[in-house]
Amino acid sequence: MVENKNKTKIVMLTIKEAAALVDGLTEYRVRELCRSGELPTVKAGKKYLINKDTLIRFLGGAAE
Repeated sequence: MVENKNKTKIVMLTIKEAAALVDGLTEYRVRELCRSGELPTVKAGKKYLINKDTLIRFLGGAAE
């Protein structure tokens, strides 16, 4: 088991939540980024889960 020593919470977003976080970013575009592998994701069944910190870094900090 991996222990999070900094006690920071890992937040995973669905495609819908990721798109809602950023103005101008559509669900379709987020899905395409996930499918192409441009945006690192975890696949849980049929759903893509996106780490919030990874999304923010990917977008250059624009989502804060």
